[in-house]
Order: sequence, then C-alpha cells, then structure tokens
Amino acid sequence: MPRHKIPINRAPVLTLWAAVVAERLGYDREAALTLGRGLAGLNAQSKGQRLGIYEKKTEKPAARESKPEKAAGHESVELMGREIPSLKTPQGLRAESRGQAIEPASVQAYLQQKFGDDLEAARTAMEKLARTYSPAQLATVAFSLYEKFRPEIPEGKKGWGAKGELDLDRIVSLAK
Repeated sequence: MPRHKIPINRAPVLTLWAAVVAERLGYDREAALTLGRGLAGLNAQSKGQRLGIYEKKTEKPAARESKPEKAAGHESVELMGREIPSLKTPQGLRAESRGQAIEPASVQAYLQQKFGDDLEAARTAMEKLARTYSPAQLATVAFSLYEKFRPEIPEGKKGWGAKGELDLDRIVSLAK
C-alpha cells in the first residue's frame, strides 16, 4: 500500500497542527484556526530573524522595564510553548496579528490553497494523533510531536519556504 505523502512547506503544516491542538484543548474551530495561524506566524518571524531574513525589532530600554497593562479585550493564549496575542471579539476569541484579529475564513482559505485536496486527510490524521493524548498531555507534547512529523527541509536560508514531504502515515503511526 503506497504511503500518503504531501509536498508542502512547514508553515501550513504547523498552522493546521496548532489549530488541531487548540481545538483539542477546548477552543472552537474558528478560534483554533486563528491561534494556529498566529503560532505559525510567530515561529516564522523568530526563524526569519535567526536566519537574518527579517530584522529583529529593537525595544527601547524603558519599554522593557515596565510592561503596560493589556488593553481591554486583549489577552494571550499559551499554545505549544508560545504566547499568542489574542483579542476577544463579538465573534469570539481570535489571535491577532499587527493589532488586528485574524479572520478564520482567511486561515481556512490559506490551508485549502496549500494542502489542496489533501486538507481533510491531513486534518483527519492530525486529529487522530491529537485524540490519543488527554488535553493536558497534548499541551505539553504538541510541539515535540510536530518536530517528529514536520516535512524535512534543508537547513538555513536555502530551506526558507522550501517544500518537503508531509507523511500522513507517519502522523498516524505516532498515535499511542
């Protein structure tokens, strides 16, 4: 039986996995999609800075000494070891990017574009893996699980945005 592999880069894989994890942790699908996108964006920013692709923002010394109180409706959600800036909106919790709520429909469209016809198969494999852990367990192991199944790409700048293969059978095999 042939293995099911998807040529794709890491950002949409992390976005989908983080959304699946967020749902397993109790967030509704729309909030989970935005949290997944928020996490992937923060990771991409960090990696881009490390590789010298993005300039690191410099903080003024006074800003580091005293953190202002969060504005009304602003909060952060811990997901896979990262604090995701979030907003409470009339539609529910949404991760934010550049001070604006991320729209779940845009994340869904992004995932559909990147995964194509394989989106539901990928989501199903990831959901199966996530269900093998209690929410508390998953919260602590989710990123290490991602590291075990994420597509392999070249190191450094040459790997930036490169596609690898996401092996759905590998994801399912990680289920306890």
